[in-house]
Amino acid sequence: MRLGVLDVGSNTVHLLVVDAHPGARPLPAYSHKAELRLAELLDEEGAIGEPGIERLIDTVQEALVVSEDKGAEDVLPFATSAVREAANAEDVLARVADRTGVKLTVLSGEEEARLTFLAARRWFGWSAGKLLVLDIGGGSLEIAYGIDEDPDQAVSLPLGAGRLTSSWLPGDPPDPADVRALRRFVRAQIARTVSDFSRLGDPDRVVATSKTFRQLARIAGAARSGEGLYVTRTLGRKALEEWVPRLASMTAAQRVELPGVSEGRAAQLLAGALVAEGAMDLFGVDELEICPWALREGIILRRLDQLP
Repeated sequence: MRLGVLDVGSNTVHLLVVDAHPGARPLPAYSHKAELRLAELLDEEGAIGEPGIERLIDTVQEALVVSEDKGAEDVLPFATSAVREAANAEDVLARVADRTGVKLTVLSGEEEARLTFLAARRWFGWSAGKLLVLDIGGGSLEIAYGIDEDPDQAVSLPLGAGRLTSSWLPGDPPDPADVRALRRFVRAQIARTVSDFSRLGDPDRVVATSKTFRQLARIAGAARSGEGLYVTRTLGRKALEEWVPRLASMTAAQRVELPGVSEGRAAQLLAGALVAEGAMDLFGVDELEICPWALREGIILRRLDQLP
C-alpha cells in the first residue's frame, strides 16, 4: 500500500510518501517539504499568530493535493513540539481540521522519542544490542535507550535547534557571551536526565537521527547523501568539539558555504551543535552513528504493525 506521512514539525511541514507493506522495509516514493519555522512564529504569549496559522493551513492543503497526486491511499498526519506547546494549540488544530479536513495527532515528547527509537531499532536490528538514540529537532531533543523495540527510558527536553536559536542567539554572528550562556543552559538541562539513563548500563551502540546531526556529520567529513542510504556515517565528539567554536564565529551566510548545510538550517546549526556536543559529552559518547530513519519512519512502522 502507498502511505503518506504528514509531519508538522517545528521547522518544516514534510510529506513523505512511501510504499509500505507488513514485514517489508518502507520504500520512499516521494518527498515534499515546506519550511514554516513554526517554533520561530510564536508571539510573546507563546501562541502561533494568525499569519502562521494561515501558512500552516495552506501548506497542509498543498500536501494533501500532492499525496493524492502521488496515489497515497491514506495519510498519517501528526504534529510535534511547535504545535504541542503553542498556547493556542487547540484553536490551531480545530482550524486546520475545519479548513482542510486533516485532524493532526499531536505527539507527546515521549511518544516522539519512542517512535524514533522504534525506527532506529528496525534499521539497525537486534544485533545492535542496547541502543542510545538521540534526536535534535527544531523544538526539542529526544533521548531514548533500550534493548527491545520499546525503549526502557525515553525523555524529551526543550532543546530544539530552532527554539534555542530564536531565544538565545539573536546575533549573526552570535555574541560570545550568548553562546556561553546557551552552552551552560543546554548542559544543565541534559545533566538532569543522565542518571536516569546511566543506571540502565552502557549502550552497545549510540545512534542519532535528524537533519541537525546529519549536517554536523557531513561538515565533519561524513559521506554525502548522494553516496547512498546505506553508507555508514559517523560523528566523533572530538571533531564536533573542534567545529563548535568555528561555527560560533561564522555568520549564517558563511555556514551555508559548508558542505551539506542548507540555507534554511544554517542559522540553527550552532545551537544544534551545542546540544549535540553537550549530549555526547555528558553521556560519555566518543562517536555515534547516523541513522537514516527517524520519527516519520517510526510512525509508518507502528501503523504497519497494527494492520490485521
